[in-house]
Amino acid sequence: MNELKIYTDGASRGNPGLGGWAAIILAGDEGAMEIAGNSPRATNNQMELAAVEAVLSDSGALSWDGSVTVLSDSMYVINGMTKWAKGWERNGWITSTKTPVENKAQWQNLLKLMKEYGSRLSIEKVKGHAGDLYNERCDELAVNAALGNEQTLFSGSIKEYQEFLHNNGYDEKSMIKKTTATKSSSGKEAYSYVSMVDGIVHADKTWAACEKRVKGKKGAKYKKVFSKAEETELMQDYTLASLL
Repeated sequence: MNELKIYTDGASRGNPGLGGWAAIILAGDEGAMEIAGNSPRATNNQMELAAVEAVLSDSGALSWDGSVTVLSDSMYVINGMTKWAKGWERNGWITSTKTPVENKAQWQNLLKLMKEYGSRLSIEKVKGHAGDLYNERCDELAVNAALGNEQTLFSGSIKEYQEFLHNNGYDEKSMIKKTTATKSSSGKEAYSYVSMVDGIVHADKTWAACEKRVKGKKGAKYKKVFSKAEETELMQDYTLASLL
């Protein structure tokens, strides 16, 4: 199978705050590689885009003679690459609400890359934190990159990669069970408090911090969430709402 599959993810501790991105590259049935990077200050969306940029701009990916598929759990990335970017370019990088496009330089670079790949490039949605082995691993790598944690990045054969993941506690079935258990834990202590004020989406670890952010702010939205999956999903929903 001559397909290059690329799983990408981004993370931000503060949004903006310490940022990290990661990608897992699966080259047909032969090789696998993990890459990651970080930024001292970035938003989650900027890191999501950075992960895609890093792989698609690589000479190995550009010279790949088969199909190239990017898999992301970010609707910002999915919609931007499949629907919005070309329209933004036509409109002079102004949104439908007559505001400048956020992360313009990144989107311009991605659009240029998309044109280079042409029809051999496709974008697919993967549900985040739902037990997908490579998505879960990519998330771990991005978070560790953001936090500056030391981590081992794999490079080798697909068979060796499966063994590597297994030896590091990854098992697709057990991860699905773990995710299901997490989603049903709404009675536990809050994971975070997600808010949107003046179009800016943020996650706070305490209600006191969130309350300070939203109190007295007209049109502010906020909600308590109980897992990383819920946090990611709500932040994406709020972000999309601010862009439309």
